[in-house]
Amino acid sequence: MSILINKETRVITQGITGKTGQFHTEKCIEYANGKHCFVAGVNPKKAGEKIFDVPIFASVKEARAATGATVSVIYVPPAGAADAIWEACAADLDLAICITEGIPVRDMLIVRNRMKQKVANGGKETLLLGPNCPGLITPDEIKIGIMPGHIHRTGRIGIVSRSGTLTYEAVAQVTELGLGQSSAIGIGGDPINGLKHIDIMKLFNDDPATDAVIMIGEIGGPDEAEAARWCKEHMNKPVVGFIAGVTAPAGKRMGHAGALISGGADTAEAKLAIMEECGFTVTRNPSEMGKLLKSLL
Repeated sequence: MSILINKETRVITQGITGKTGQFHTEKCIEYANGKHCFVAGVNPKKAGEKIFDVPIFASVKEARAATGATVSVIYVPPAGAADAIWEACAADLDLAICITEGIPVRDMLIVRNRMKQKVANGGKETLLLGPNCPGLITPDEIKIGIMPGHIHRTGRIGIVSRSGTLTYEAVAQVTELGLGQSSAIGIGGDPINGLKHIDIMKLFNDDPATDAVIMIGEIGGPDEAEAARWCKEHMNKPVVGFIAGVTAPAGKRMGHAGALISGGADTAEAKLAIMEECGFTVTRNPSEMGKLLKSLL
């Protein structure tokens, strides 16, 4: 079992012929069942060609019709990335994973509103992971994104994080302790994004192959607090919580667009306090996430 993706998932790469898209698609194809999972690329100018033996199509709709793919990963540069997200939605995919960093906020507002309108009109909902995220992985089955495959191993711990590097840190600790991961998800740090902590926690709570979860957040925004309050009422698995940015000064942008404290409830200390209140085991030291989790099992 896993959440969102598994070895049966069929994937389209949007932006497969760009430098970043090529590099990471090749790494994903080499990982576990990647050769069977990555079935199409999209580039209107190179339709009919192949790369890594993967056929390239002119549009996501064509790629989906020809291959039956239900998921896309997007490496399109910032100026065109929001349009690429919309193209995946218009093709009625199940999930679009946007790796691209630096998409203008206005572009994301427009595409998010179009996605909501589509669902309101009775259309299919396409889930969005990202943008500005490392992607997700079901160890030894499939990885979609830019995470280093070799640090993961199959296990029963779910990991969800807003920070890319801290996702890898938690994964490495859990692997070193011999626990392994059921799925690891990087949701991305942008202020306007798709799946939130709360959405992933619901999926982990329902997943019989996940025994416990590490949830990593950052300063800025209400998402971690909302997830913690939901977990207090519904979560039946132990959760270790960590918030990056304990020493960040209020009003200063840290790292990326989503990590901006407006003061009050979105500071690291405020979020850690809420998580603690809601039954999480929290740590202020990221090097202890794995050990703390193991002590709860």
